[in-house]
Amino acid sequence: MQPQIVVLKEGTDTSQGKPQLISNINACQSVVDAIRTTLGPRGMDKLIVTQNGKATISNDGATIMKLLDIVHPAAKTLVDIAKSQDAEVGDGTTSVVLLAGEFLKQIKPFVDEGVHPRIIIKAVRKALNICVTKIQELAVKIEKSNKAEHRSLLEKCAATAMSSKLIHQQKDFFSKMVVDAVLSLDDLLPLNMIGIKKVSGGALEDSQLVDGVAFKKTFSYAGFEMQPKRYGSCKIALLNIELELKAERDNAEVRVDNVREYQKIVDAEWQILYDKLAKIHESGANVVLSKLPIGDVATQYFADRDMFCAGRVTEEDLSRTLKACGGAVMTTVQDINENVLGKCDVFEERQVGGERFNFFQGCPNAKTCTLILRGGAEQFLEETERSLHDAIMIVRRTIKNDAVVAGGGAIEMELSKILRDYSRTIAGKEQLLIGAIAKALEIIPRQLCDNAGFDATNILNKLRQKHAQGHCWYGVDIMKEHIADNFEACVWEPSIIKINALTAACEAACMILSVDETITSPKSAVDAPQAPMGMGRGKGRPF
Repeated sequence: MQPQIVVLKEGTDTSQGKPQLISNINACQSVVDAIRTTLGPRGMDKLIVTQNGKATISNDGATIMKLLDIVHPAAKTLVDIAKSQDAEVGDGTTSVVLLAGEFLKQIKPFVDEGVHPRIIIKAVRKALNICVTKIQELAVKIEKSNKAEHRSLLEKCAATAMSSKLIHQQKDFFSKMVVDAVLSLDDLLPLNMIGIKKVSGGALEDSQLVDGVAFKKTFSYAGFEMQPKRYGSCKIALLNIELELKAERDNAEVRVDNVREYQKIVDAEWQILYDKLAKIHESGANVVLSKLPIGDVATQYFADRDMFCAGRVTEEDLSRTLKACGGAVMTTVQDINENVLGKCDVFEERQVGGERFNFFQGCPNAKTCTLILRGGAEQFLEETERSLHDAIMIVRRTIKNDAVVAGGGAIEMELSKILRDYSRTIAGKEQLLIGAIAKALEIIPRQLCDNAGFDATNILNKLRQKHAQGHCWYGVDIMKEHIADNFEACVWEPSIIKINALTAACEAACMILSVDETITSPKSAVDAPQAPMGMGRGKGRPF
């Protein structure tokens, strides 16, 4: 008898072969079931409570996937594709998880019957190529020459992205705001130049778009109220300097042998501060913003000279002010002059709800804007921010990739028909596999119907009939519980969303299918939690 050779550490768990593949697919199914009902205009929201008790209400696929603490290694790939869709396109995060889950579900019977995963993967890749080519053929290019038409198209895309969110009642109001925000940026459309500030209280319609920079009034010292709260054509000094007296007991030691010496040191310290303040005043600036604190002496000094100051301005707000108003962030007061000051037409401090905000408007290089959101509950405001993020991303994508397709399940039904027709022209196992993928694509319109409480089978039959007759833009009409030409109904999405979602879903499905063994190594002795000490003599009283 040959002795058994142990290669892996004791306690290592290995599972392999077909059962392993089936168990991975089942794990992905349960993740998909958690997120399934959030799709579409009638989708439900999820309330997720984290370990520390923070509650999040969300309808955004990527947010839910991040907050679900998924342990299963195969199911984690679904979290990754949702994150990648969110980062790349911004919307369609629920769709991408649903598609990946449905591909696996339709392919599962073939795995059960012993079809080799490599054959399945080849068929999935082939189907993906056909779909991507067809989307590019079908997508409608947008005319950018007509400004008004281009703008209305962007608004429709933003409204479609918001139709499934909490704020769908106000989508017309917000879609205009989002398009204004994105169009005010420069050609590269940097996302960090759109600031979103949340102020609880008031109605959603009280939200406003500031063409310029707005941020919450920072921590202020005595003398702040004496400063003017409004300037016309103001000059802004942007600093990274601390303007307050520091107690030097922590990092310096001064040895003196009489009081006069000590007084000199104190005077010198005050003199340095006053010199700094005088230089700032002489530069002609009437608004001083600093990343570091501005103390009470400086606040009083500026107030006496009709200047406004704000210390501890966040990095993000300071850099946005810099981009909008020009100038430069100074780390020394020695060379502050007219050239390094930012400029704007109007600066004012206004009350917004319970907070006070500093507004910089009429900026010369205004390539930035700020959305100030109002609303009731904090969770609601956070969800509004996430919804607007999706809409902003969609508008950016539509400007960069100027092709759109109809949403509401229309494009999926058309792709499903094309794959089904193609599958009948080929022989072998691929015929069945591509047929299964064609069926999987119907999950999007089916789920839209299920979430709205419609008879999904009935509506899908009507859609199949329309698509077979060559009406490629027919999709689900949520409002009338029927089908409609979604291109005419202005339910539009950038084609890049669909291409990205299908590519990511197919990649995830292929990756899960290509795994046939999971090896879990046990926790090493270092990682293992220490066993609690038992009670007994000398062990102390147990807690």
